[in-house]
Amino acid sequence: MSEPPPKRRFRSPFRKILVANRGEIAVRVLRAARERGITGAVVYSEPDRASLPVLLADEAHLIGPALASESYLRGEAIIDLAERIGADAIHPGYGFLAENASFAQMCVDSGVAFIGPPAGAIAAMGSKLESRRLMQEAGVPVIPGGYSPVTSVEDAASRAEELGFPVMVKASAGGGGKGLRRVSSSAELGSAFRGARSEAAASFGDDTVYLEKYIERPRHVELQVLADRHGQVVSLGERECSIQRRHQKVIEEAPSPVVDPELRRRMGAAAVAAAAAVGYENAGTVEFLLAATGEFFFLEMNTRLQVEHPVTELVTGLDLVRWQIAIAEGRPLPPEITDTEIEPHGHAIEVRIYAENPDMGFAPSPGRIERLRLPQGPGVRNDCGVYEGSEVSIYYDPMMSKLIVHGRDRGHALERLERALAETRFDGVNTALGLYRELICDDDFRQGRMDIGLLERKIEAGELRTPSQSTEERDLPLIIAALEHLERQARSSAVPHRDGRRNHWREAARIEAAGGDRWN
Repeated sequence: MSEPPPKRRFRSPFRKILVANRGEIAVRVLRAARERGITGAVVYSEPDRASLPVLLADEAHLIGPALASESYLRGEAIIDLAERIGADAIHPGYGFLAENASFAQMCVDSGVAFIGPPAGAIAAMGSKLESRRLMQEAGVPVIPGGYSPVTSVEDAASRAEELGFPVMVKASAGGGGKGLRRVSSSAELGSAFRGARSEAAASFGDDTVYLEKYIERPRHVELQVLADRHGQVVSLGERECSIQRRHQKVIEEAPSPVVDPELRRRMGAAAVAAAAAVGYENAGTVEFLLAATGEFFFLEMNTRLQVEHPVTELVTGLDLVRWQIAIAEGRPLPPEITDTEIEPHGHAIEVRIYAENPDMGFAPSPGRIERLRLPQGPGVRNDCGVYEGSEVSIYYDPMMSKLIVHGRDRGHALERLERALAETRFDGVNTALGLYRELICDDDFRQGRMDIGLLERKIEAGELRTPSQSTEERDLPLIIAALEHLERQARSSAVPHRDGRRNHWREAARIEAAGGDRWN
């Protein structure tokens, strides 16, 4: 009986990376690879044939048709492609396969490096019930609640009675606000339990739910961690992510306006303990709810690079994607990261820009980007995945770009953000830029008085308008046309005929039709 062929071993340092994603995160990884002198390859679906990542990559490979299940989620096909093109590693970005433990293990088994954490860490943190149990054992503060599934309405009622209303019914495999219900009284419990289970089954293929105590008006504060395979884990400080809509973050900043050095140290220690408890490697984020009392509670761990990672990069000076690659190559974190407490320098704020229509409940607004203007100038960064003329597809997440600013302090950063938002244009699709411009002028936001429900409360109360375009933006084409007309009139009236008399045919731009004189 012949021996099985030896498993292919990836080269270190990497010579070629395959990016298994699309949009701005694919662009971000390709740029980091190019700076390291690494060949960057990318997969793409049929609608993304002319996308920005395809145009920027050294190699681009068609992986399937429009549906993600037939393209970006085809794990085995992506690994087969990596082997065929000689890629040493796969970077999953975020979303799609980034937190798929089976895919991470398949990469390792095939001899292709997975630029992310071990499969075991992904699996442990992928179950909220399991992660709660592990965090409690590691001494990380956890929201009061159950550590086992709720199996019936009667079971839910008994546990809710112990915790006291309000409570949260949560999907164990959940994320993105799915399988999540707030319950204020026993009368609401039955429908909330059934609704959460049904949504969890449809979204995650797992209808397991549990109960935990509802924390009134908490802030969402998360800690960025880096961990190498040599046992070193560090916290890079916190991000404030309380400005959310339907449990989805839309504005993030670093540092948090309310986290002082002592609280940062305690939250950082808890985040490091959380990562160490599951043998974590690479970049990850430990998310906490921060109560008004100053208590904080473990929410979940995102075992991947976060959308909002740029704000941490700007206040620490570290390139997180570059370190993701280095850690996956086996390099240890250096003393300048592990032996010193990372303190934020200045303040950074990120705004996510989606193709969405605020006037239609923030529904996706796919279409062609007819005009694109990205802000520039001091302290402004654009992580953009589209270009003027590209199409925003109906098949994928409609985020087009992330606008990030950095200033010497929060006030300075807000000044730069206000200026940058005023310069930004995405014509052809609807956006919430008008809403963002109003929000950053809101007194509660400017004073840092926020919690995870602030944005939705202000919209519902009519304190913030949700125009897809401001009045000024709608009127701008008319204003431009009027100015151009006046300028043409001024030019034509200043041009005399050869004998000094005005030529009215020329002024009316009818020279050719009337057989008149041409311009000299």
